[in-house]
Amino acid sequence: MTPRDRLSLFERFAAVNPEPTTELEYTTPFELLAAVLLSAQATDKGVNAVTRRLFPRANTPQAIVDLGLEGLSEAIRTLGLYRNKAKHLLETCRMLLEKHGGEVPPHRESLEALPGVGRKTANVVLNTAFGEPTIAVDTHIFRVSNRLGLARGKTVKEVERKLLKAIPPAYRHNAHHWLLLHGRYVCKARRPECWRCLVSDLCSYKPKSLPPPARSALDRGPIAPDVAPDEDQIAGAGDATRNARSHADV
Repeated sequence: MTPRDRLSLFERFAAVNPEPTTELEYTTPFELLAAVLLSAQATDKGVNAVTRRLFPRANTPQAIVDLGLEGLSEAIRTLGLYRNKAKHLLETCRMLLEKHGGEVPPHRESLEALPGVGRKTANVVLNTAFGEPTIAVDTHIFRVSNRLGLARGKTVKEVERKLLKAIPPAYRHNAHHWLLLHGRYVCKARRPECWRCLVSDLCSYKPKSLPPPARSALDRGPIAPDVAPDEDQIAGAGDATRNARSHADV
């Protein structure tokens, strides 16, 4: 991908979604850190369902410590690996209290020293909570970067390093969210939806996928009676429509 193509790519993302952000729900740096720690092998929707119950009860390191391991485990038990997550989050809260006065440190070294916090989690917190132009390369961003030809690499760190060089400085802060949302809703793992991609003409992926064929009336079978969609269907349709227009695990 040429420098001009890279600039055009991010100009398009910015034009349709000028202020992208995480889909995890949070109000403080600590809530964001806790949500990201809980998000491993879980959907943002599932994490948000848990934190909507947890944060009104405990949304500070001290409050989490006061819950204790059993109380915290029970609060997040609907998430996969909830026992390990509860242990890591509790240990992180204790370290925040002991070494950082209960505040989330805005420095990579201090963040990565926290239990359960790796480079990707640190990058998310630094970018979203503290405004640093970092790139947290998850599976979506790794896939999209290689498919587009934006930053090809065989490892997460290699892709991150190349992205930081390839992305125009003016777009570096928001690039993490644009690429993640693009991978989550359009450039999907099994079958990218190239027919509605905002940047398909700039992308090196081939062959481009085509829209599924329209089914005939006979294929569709008898017409079902009108049924009001449930709230999850409405939310899903809204997310898909919004992200299809706006953007072309996070």
